[in-house]
Amino acid sequence: MSSQHAKQLRAPLFEAMVAHHDRNPASFHVPGHKSGQGLLDEGTSFLKTVMSIDYTEITGLDDLHHAEGVIREAEQLAADCFGAEETYFLIGGSTVGNLAMISAVCGKDDIILVQRNVHKSVIHGLMLAGAKAVFIAPGIHPETGVATSLYIEDVKQALVLYPEAKGLFITNPNYYGNGVNLKPFAELMHQQGKLLLVDEAHGAHYGFHHEVPASALSQGADAVVQSTHKMLTAMTMGAMLHVQGPRIDRRAIQQLLAMLQSSSPSYPIMASLDLARKRMHIEGRNWLDHGLAVVKEFRSLLDGLTVFGYHPREILVNQSQEVQTADPFKIAIYDATNTLSGTELKERLEAQNCFVEMTDGRQVLLVFTPASTREDMLRIVEALTNICLDVPIQKKELQAPISNILKLPYYTPISSPVAFDMKDISKASRDSVFSQVSVQGAVGKRSADMVIPYPPGIPYLYPGEIISASVAEALLQLAANGIKFQGTEFGQTQKLKIYT
Repeated sequence: MSSQHAKQLRAPLFEAMVAHHDRNPASFHVPGHKSGQGLLDEGTSFLKTVMSIDYTEITGLDDLHHAEGVIREAEQLAADCFGAEETYFLIGGSTVGNLAMISAVCGKDDIILVQRNVHKSVIHGLMLAGAKAVFIAPGIHPETGVATSLYIEDVKQALVLYPEAKGLFITNPNYYGNGVNLKPFAELMHQQGKLLLVDEAHGAHYGFHHEVPASALSQGADAVVQSTHKMLTAMTMGAMLHVQGPRIDRRAIQQLLAMLQSSSPSYPIMASLDLARKRMHIEGRNWLDHGLAVVKEFRSLLDGLTVFGYHPREILVNQSQEVQTADPFKIAIYDATNTLSGTELKERLEAQNCFVEMTDGRQVLLVFTPASTREDMLRIVEALTNICLDVPIQKKELQAPISNILKLPYYTPISSPVAFDMKDISKASRDSVFSQVSVQGAVGKRSADMVIPYPPGIPYLYPGEIISASVAEALLQLAANGIKFQGTEFGQTQKLKIYT
């Protein structure tokens, strides 16, 4: 066994935590629960084990914000595993990674090209930096109506219009697992001395198997954030920020992460990152083989349930540029008889104890991972089979069929620079220079809220953005289908807050 392989078999941070636990130490430091000793009885069976290794920065366990020991070693192993030059553990999810990437690249009034359908954390990063975004609208997939990724021709045009832009921020893959090949985008940006930043939150498993897409790092991205908790085995909020090449300011990244992350980071979350990396290092391909086998069997069984449709990879990955890559672990299904909405299908599944990732009002999104079991897969097949028996009866009573194509709002392909300044937004809120009006009355006015259907957490409106008729129509459609919203009271009031 080579020394490098021997290192890959280790989980240095987790091992150090276990070794400390095995010493049966007396704790005279935080946290206050004292390795779980302070738990109420009802919490013991669930929390005692993990809280017994819920440590802080004591001798031998290193410091996330000045890593020199086992945390540093764990991060270096993660960089080796995922193909980065340097990796940073995140205990605030991909959110904190997006904040750090934006703030490391942009200062006040700097311009950056941004994919329009990014996660809200990217917008928050722009606000903190005081930067300006030139939004580039994504394509719309004709089979689903779902927003996909960017056309490289639009990016080229945006660079002609705004050559001072610091770089491009892109989400790849999106919530549904759809994406593009990033290599042409990386080459385009690097030819002009600019950066490619990628929110790869849903792609931590990319690059480990020939049946899943290549990773953003392997295609040349300068900085990439991955939610290790979404598709791999880290605890919720466990994520990683990977960097490579000379263009990204690594010192700035480190300083920002120290500012943005808690000074009391979760050791259980970091240990789970260490163990998630170890699994991918030693059995990543074989583990994905297992998960892919479960997904393939599910698709074959789903084909036998003619009531339900889904969009197979062969349709999603087509010759136009709407979608070039598709994650086989993400499956969006819908009622092909146009009887049940996505919201109704979600409720039917939950009534049978099968909980899905999200609904967009027309489809429900199923997220499989390499950890998905055949037993769980068969449970949802049984639930869908039961629903199939009811749908023909309901269809007879249905007055008007629903549409399974989403009506997304129209956005201009390339926006003019949109300024995001937290001070301006805070001042407007303090001065109460806004009012609430009906959706129809808001058309043509400037939004005073960030309006975010959640999940997936992608804003439909930003503060200061002009509310178009197509956006208003799309919001009403989402509300009618029971979609929840963040950042606004629109879901309860059916009114939008506008600047006056």
